[in-house]
Amino acid sequence: MASKRPIVILVADDDEEDRMLVKEALEESRLANNLQFVVDGEDLLSYLRNQGKYADKQRYPTPGLILLDLNMPRKDGREAVREIKADPHLRIIPIVVLTTSKAEEDVIKTYDLGVSSFITKPITFSALVDIMRTLGKYWFEIVELPKNF
Repeated sequence: MASKRPIVILVADDDEEDRMLVKEALEESRLANNLQFVVDGEDLLSYLRNQGKYADKQRYPTPGLILLDLNMPRKDGREAVREIKADPHLRIIPIVVLTTSKAEEDVIKTYDLGVSSFITKPITFSALVDIMRTLGKYWFEIVELPKNF
């Protein structure tokens, strides 16, 4: 079994309330990880490439996991995934789609683009906590991630 070690989780979601709910759910799940937040696909790619306000690699380290909303302004999650998976330095980062969409087309298309998982945002906070707990167990205790994360 992989060792329990904190990794950086990058949450990309344009909805401030959803970002805070994810943060609280991760805290409630007792995941001791460095959480970073971006508000759209453009911000996500700037963060991953350490460009602009994200130039400080110490402050904005490479994430070991991206939680990605699909429907965001400027550049949506689908476009961002396409660019991330096309970049040889970024494509290894696991991406978990966490969205309100239940559209079969979104599920198929995002898996086709290379995401690791697709999760529809639950209605209740307790269900979100359960999801974060399960994600934590899977990504931080079971799965073997590359050592540079």
